[in-house]
Amino acid sequence: MIIGSKNKGDWSELYVLLYLLGNRRLYAADEQLNRMDTFCFPIKRIMRNDKPTNKVDFILDDYNQVEIYVNSELKRKMTSQEFREEGDILYSDILSGKGSFNIPHAEQFLNEIYLERLAAPSTNITDITMELHDTNTGIDQIMGFSIKSYIGGAPTLLNASGATNFVYEIIGLNDTYIDVINSITTRTKIMDRISAISDNGGTMRYCRAANDVFSGNLMMIDSRMEEMLAELLLYSYFYNILDCKNIIEYLEIINPLHYPRKGLYTHKFKQFLCAKALGMEPGTVWSGDDNANGGYIVAKSDGEVLAYHLYNRDKFKQYLLENTKLERGSTSKHNYASIYKENGKMYINLNLQIRFK
Repeated sequence: MIIGSKNKGDWSELYVLLYLLGNRRLYAADEQLNRMDTFCFPIKRIMRNDKPTNKVDFILDDYNQVEIYVNSELKRKMTSQEFREEGDILYSDILSGKGSFNIPHAEQFLNEIYLERLAAPSTNITDITMELHDTNTGIDQIMGFSIKSYIGGAPTLLNASGATNFVYEIIGLNDTYIDVINSITTRTKIMDRISAISDNGGTMRYCRAANDVFSGNLMMIDSRMEEMLAELLLYSYFYNILDCKNIIEYLEIINPLHYPRKGLYTHKFKQFLCAKALGMEPGTVWSGDDNANGGYIVAKSDGEVLAYHLYNRDKFKQYLLENTKLERGSTSKHNYASIYKENGKMYINLNLQIRFK
């Protein structure tokens, strides 16, 4: 089995598996991504459908050992210490790696634990499935978690794509300015183009989401979520406010949607962030359910692995709000920030991308 070159995010999924098998407990995080020592889940089993014909179970016994079963047949016993040591080596290699890179000893270790992939193949957002013991209820539960890694850099929460474009109609701008504005290529060209529209008598009025599936998914969260995100985008680009918490605080003040009381923008945006983190994808029809039914696992830059269990959903939503920012994707790749005409009307697209800070 040859894994080949992978990026830091790919290698981090293997690191999380080794860390959890080595440490045998999954600790919860607070709003600032600090460990909550009083809130942890002993790990009973980690399950991997490594390929259609291979189901690999890592069962943690009471004697600091990990039993490895392939299709219900015991193949090997190892100590948790072996997983910790291999995880420490892998962490150092991930930190020092650049771009896509090979880690031969990690590939060899995968062979030794009967895996052929760095991560479980998945059709949804669940990256790792575990059986955890709830010390409060005494119940063992099987739960799926999404994984995000800060090892080597901040991950994205919402990737830019054509599906994350929002369409605005431009009113009051003379056609003679279209080519002039589209030719602006400064370092801050998106902001400069939007400013040029305003300076030359144009106003931007939100029209629709470019992707009908994304529009429907947003409606599953809130009937006015699409409008709110459109206002957030417009003010972010116009005033160059990137921090999610800051732009939401600004919306709370100016109240463009005329909500009857403060706090609604904050509440609704946290709902959106949480939905994206736990299963919603812009271009895929979403049922409204959490695909990662356990919650969110974060590999911190210092190598510690913590979780936001859905028991602590409020802490998770606050963490998302305080630790995300808007990011500008490629204008040419995602087809936005240029004025165009359709059926005699003038339009411009703005794109939504969100990254962890």
